[in-house]
Amino acid sequence: MNNFLTTKTIAREALPILESNLVFPALIYKDFSGDFSKQGDTIQVRKPPVYSADEFSGSINVQDINEGEVAVRLDKIADVSVELSAKEMALNAEDFTKQVIEPAMVAIAEKINADGLALYKDVPYVCGKAGTTPSTLADLAGGAKVLNDNKAPLVGRGAVWNTEAIANFQVLPALVNAEKCGSTDALREGSIGRVFGVDHYFSQQVPAHVAGDFAAENATAKTVEGNKILLEGTVSGSLNKGDLLIIGNGTYTVSEAAVLSETENRVSVFPALAAEDENGSVSPVGDHAANMMFQRNAFGFVTRPLEEARGADSYVTTYNGLSLRVTMDYNIATKKQTLSIDTLYGFKTLYPELAVRVLG
Repeated sequence: MNNFLTTKTIAREALPILESNLVFPALIYKDFSGDFSKQGDTIQVRKPPVYSADEFSGSINVQDINEGEVAVRLDKIADVSVELSAKEMALNAEDFTKQVIEPAMVAIAEKINADGLALYKDVPYVCGKAGTTPSTLADLAGGAKVLNDNKAPLVGRGAVWNTEAIANFQVLPALVNAEKCGSTDALREGSIGRVFGVDHYFSQQVPAHVAGDFAAENATAKTVEGNKILLEGTVSGSLNKGDLLIIGNGTYTVSEAAVLSETENRVSVFPALAAEDENGSVSPVGDHAANMMFQRNAFGFVTRPLEEARGADSYVTTYNGLSLRVTMDYNIATKKQTLSIDTLYGFKTLYPELAVRVLG
């Protein structure tokens, strides 16, 4: 009998592997508690506080340290379930980890990274040019400038790039020559390290945004109510959530998908249309790679443990703000042993002004 193959030992072996393969969640605000939850639960999460520094002029201005709360829906479960044959059941611990656990954790990490990076749709702040892959130090500086202009804190800044952009940055002479300064970590690890106060990483899960087929001719926009705008002029086609519209001199992200016609020409955008952009001309930004640069409080990664599965061998483990449930069960009807590994989580945009899309 293989004494290693218990749900407890598998879970404790798997969780550190999952953590080491997560990119985006490691760079943002995390909220975790030991309260058991289920998929679809909505919980209240404390937001990290934001303060402002005042000029002292004889008395202090006392600011509220209450972080405030935001509702987060735990709508994601990443799951990998596999059938274990007698061959896998007979493997030793090291081989079982390589053949079963590691591939499962990589798959779960890829899904979590992809779900988190999809938050780009909430970010209207942009730099770069759609369809042109970032490739210069100016592209790095451009993203940092937007964060600076939005008064993002200097600490905890990160960026996640797609494979094309990171490949361009890795051959920049200014970065390649870093090894002459005695530091070759970035070259060895296949990243570009810390540049302009930002820690840079890459992920295969950086999304490529596909814009709707929206078309506008002599179109203008004005506010109808709140974040809802009315497009006047000749408009047609569709807008997808996350599409970018240049209205006047500002850039806005579409917060709800819409199909436009002569009678349906209202669109929800974020942020609300600025006064100086009222009645401004409208033009869409096309397809683009959604690279992102951000300060960690821009987004939240919220996790809660799942309850142990009833009627089966199940174990739940937590560590460093992550949780995994491992369940093994035998189906006598099919005579198959199944291993299931899953985790419950949700993402939320907390402060979109602390992030910028660097178009590619």
